[in-house]
Amino acid sequence: MNFDFSDEQNMLRKTVRDFVDKEVMPYIGEWDANGHFDKGVLQKLARLGLMGVCIPEKYGGSGMDYNSLAIVCEELERGDTAFRTAVSVHTGLNSMTLLQFGTDQQKKKYLLPQAKGEKLGAFGLTEPNAGSDVAALQTTAVRKGDSYILNGQKTWISLCDTADHFLVFAYTDKSKKHHGISAFIVERTMKGFSSKATRGKLGIRAGNTGELFFDHIDVPAENRLGEEGDGFKIAMAALDNGRFTVAAGACGQIMACLEASVSYCHDRKTFGKEIGKHQLVQQMIAKMEAGLQMSRLLVYRAGELKNNGVRNTRETSLAKWQACDFANQAADDAVQIHGAYGYSNEYPVERYLRNSKAPVIYEGTREIHTIMQAEYVLGYRKDRPLNKMLPPWKE
Repeated sequence: MNFDFSDEQNMLRKTVRDFVDKEVMPYIGEWDANGHFDKGVLQKLARLGLMGVCIPEKYGGSGMDYNSLAIVCEELERGDTAFRTAVSVHTGLNSMTLLQFGTDQQKKKYLLPQAKGEKLGAFGLTEPNAGSDVAALQTTAVRKGDSYILNGQKTWISLCDTADHFLVFAYTDKSKKHHGISAFIVERTMKGFSSKATRGKLGIRAGNTGELFFDHIDVPAENRLGEEGDGFKIAMAALDNGRFTVAAGACGQIMACLEASVSYCHDRKTFGKEIGKHQLVQQMIAKMEAGLQMSRLLVYRAGELKNNGVRNTRETSLAKWQACDFANQAADDAVQIHGAYGYSNEYPVERYLRNSKAPVIYEGTREIHTIMQAEYVLGYRKDRPLNKMLPPWKE
């Protein structure tokens, strides 16, 4: 085992951290307050080669390893969850799924411009009545000659109003339940497509989230990803990648909570001394540090399995569950350390607390991951290699 980051990875971390300090930190309070998603941040990330950091160079990416993607997500979430979410969806859920399951033609047409950051990709699985219960989705795709007629609705879709391409999951045969779900690449410009942003969110207000609507969209059969009935398998594989990026982002949020809290502990004095001298405050700081270090070990272990082409559903589930719980607790403790000031937007910790709740819910609630981990231990759940694995990273 080697726990050291390479020189290239350390340089990448510094690059993203400097970017966040310059391009996100000065503006994020205003963006969050106004519910404004600044797409220009993603365009600047693209110019740095960070929208396809782990996609091979032949497909327009930077060709770095999967743990480099984790580093990017960790540092972006230190700035705000909204921008880590955008990279999670664009790279983790969409582009990496195209890399894993796409045909050469699909990779050339869709993956190449996405990896370069010229186009944005998103992911459409969740519906008003289908979240954890994926088989309950209602969207349908009916074969008609060389096309499929797509009808339905998706909700809680990140980049709903800004993405160019969407991976959409729909039933092609409801009688087969989850074995009858198929995956399609849908373009925003296709006739019958529309979207609507969701307002009034608790957190991630600087992100673009909302609904997708499909009204008799004519999707070419060549835009089907995999075979008919492969959709559920593809969605679960995509979630392995998405959960990995969410877990990495959670590490960044813990780091942000620590930085803000340590600074405040030195600045604020009570009873004649810095509040950092009080043992119960130290206890909260210590829990944050422990959560950060344990979460990083889980995340980067999952990344190394990805680098070696090994299926990592179990390890990624554990990382996502634990890191997001640690981040939620760290944000709560950060507000407590700041006292009354933590309850106002004068300090960033109230935003961290609001942002920390969504990752505990999306891409598998903590309850779903709890059940998964128990079933692995009890022997009720076992993973087999997929017929198309995510390509291992090659130096």
